[in-house]
Amino acid sequence: MFILLGSSLAGSRGVHPAAEHGKVLQYLWTMLWEWLLTGFVYFGARKRVSLRNLVGGRWSRLGDFVSDVGVAMVFWFVAAFVLAFGGHLLHLDQGGIAETRKQLGFLVPNTALEMVVWCLLSTTAGICEEIIFRGYLQRQLGAITGSILAGAVLSAVVFGAAHGYEGRSRMVLLGIYGLMFGLLAMWRRSLRPGMIAHAWHDAFSGVMLRLLN
Repeated sequence: MFILLGSSLAGSRGVHPAAEHGKVLQYLWTMLWEWLLTGFVYFGARKRVSLRNLVGGRWSRLGDFVSDVGVAMVFWFVAAFVLAFGGHLLHLDQGGIAETRKQLGFLVPNTALEMVVWCLLSTTAGICEEIIFRGYLQRQLGAITGSILAGAVLSAVVFGAAHGYEGRSRMVLLGIYGLMFGLLAMWRRSLRPGMIAHAWHDAFSGVMLRLLN
């Protein structure tokens, strides 16, 4: 757990480790790191809980899949509204799309190759970050504090800190975003809807910022 906390809080330094080496390498570095952390979680938790149980079981029929996709879509719309409102309160929407793209230009894909790797990164983030933060860290912190809700809140704080290279205001906003995912996982007792919504949101955001350039 301390490795996860340390690596996440290191993000608050405000610089992505591979920012100077091009976006494709930056995306690949991030994917590698997230899969390594997920592997660490798996090997650390495998004796107490299986990966399947950590995720919340599996789809046993088509209806389960459709239900999770439906929940993910509704959650995504609600989360998009909350993020837009939170961004307004934090003055992140000043200057519109052009300003947002300027602030996040180091992340936004520009070429066809970058777009493909970005979508792979988004899928990785959806799977790995939900396992790391909501599947493992949230449970661990909940067990330590004796409160499932406290675990969700503390995990969200670490989730926000892990994105420190996006700036302090976005750390706060992403902390709120992480808390929403934590509450979703608590409600559904599964990470699957969060994984779908997380991957879709990241991919959609990157593509839209590229198309609106």
